[in-house]
Amino acid sequence: MSTPPGEGGIGIVRVSGPEAIRMTHAIFVSTTGRDIRTSPGRVFHGEVRAAAGILDEVLVHVMRAPHSYTGEDVIEINGHGGAAPLQAILESVLAQGARLARPGEFTLRAFLNGRIDLVQAEAVIDRIRAQSQAALRAASTAASGRLSREIRALNETLVGALAHVEASIDFPDEDLPELVNETLRIRLEGAHEHMIELLRTAESGRRYREGARIAIVGRPNAGKSSLFNAMLREARAIVTAQPGTTRDLLEETCVVGGVPVRLADTAGLRHARDEAEQAGVRAARAAMGQAEAVLLVVDGSESDGPENAVLAEDALALDAPSIAVVNKIDLPHARAFQADWLGRFKTVCAVSSVTGEGIVALEEAIAQLLLGANAVTPEQALITRAHQRDSLRRAADALDRLLAHYDASPEFLSLDLREAIAALGEITGETTSEEILDRIFAQFCIGK
Repeated sequence: MSTPPGEGGIGIVRVSGPEAIRMTHAIFVSTTGRDIRTSPGRVFHGEVRAAAGILDEVLVHVMRAPHSYTGEDVIEINGHGGAAPLQAILESVLAQGARLARPGEFTLRAFLNGRIDLVQAEAVIDRIRAQSQAALRAASTAASGRLSREIRALNETLVGALAHVEASIDFPDEDLPELVNETLRIRLEGAHEHMIELLRTAESGRRYREGARIAIVGRPNAGKSSLFNAMLREARAIVTAQPGTTRDLLEETCVVGGVPVRLADTAGLRHARDEAEQAGVRAARAAMGQAEAVLLVVDGSESDGPENAVLAEDALALDAPSIAVVNKIDLPHARAFQADWLGRFKTVCAVSSVTGEGIVALEEAIAQLLLGANAVTPEQALITRAHQRDSLRRAADALDRLLAHYDASPEFLSLDLREAIAALGEITGETTSEEILDRIFAQFCIGK
């Protein structure tokens, strides 16, 4: 089934393969008597029937090869979206000799049949899982083939260079112009620079697709829960004037600068007074260790104390980057808050979780922190996956070796070019191993 389990207005059973139309014809009766095998129409109204009688009233969509998602004959049976009718339709199709699809098999068939390449196939699951408009735009850009075109352009440059190198190897004594020349070197340097530019998009691409975990930490009553609510734009965490209100870890997702962010509101970090608070402090410490960025919140309306310096030391010792947030600037004296340890943070933001002042600036700082100095827009060609980055890095390294030893024997240049071409082919799927393909498509849902 192409729709998930549950109840809805419409549910879809999808069938793909050379026998899809025949199998559907065996269980479907058109309201107007049309034969889906021979009729020129693409949408048919009727009923799915079995020996026991009518199973459901349906619409049947017929998409003939090669003009379908998989490149094969595809049938989509649109029935009522309840568990019973969809199960009955599915069992009727299976009784005709069909088998259940494996996760991602429809997209895998589209890839194997040349309808899409591997970058576009991975963009399908990225569209489904997109948690922000920026992530959706990035997936749509990949699905449109933008990255694929850039990779293929690089590949064509390298293949052309390989032809020159191989010719110089095969015909060393022929009266030919110099094939491995300065013009070819400049062309390869341009390809190498393009690879490096694409590699710089990897961090932004990963963030748009995967998002990030951010822990909000600080002393009790610093305003962590208020900041949590302000960033979510809703009152999700309980806020009181009493210190230590938050005992448990509270997590919610919001979008910051196009990046899906999993915010964690933690218990105040201090010497715990009871067992429940001790558990909350342990959870807060664990959240700090697992976060990809940390917001250290301090109460700007109070004088600085040694506890803040200790927490600052803990935050700065983490592998994850951190931002110091001076909260409560709507209160007297808060704007004048000073502390020696503040100067150790690359980014310090002053906010009021009550009035909202400074929240947008804080979110901009977080986005810059997550996306890095090489932030790019979702409409650009992006490297979004670890295996894409690894393959492109190996291609760039091979080209770097070639350029560093450009005066070497053409046989050695040929080896580096072949390695770079094979690495680029892994990105689009032309040279990707079956094991990697299985891992990629195993991430898909059934029915897609």
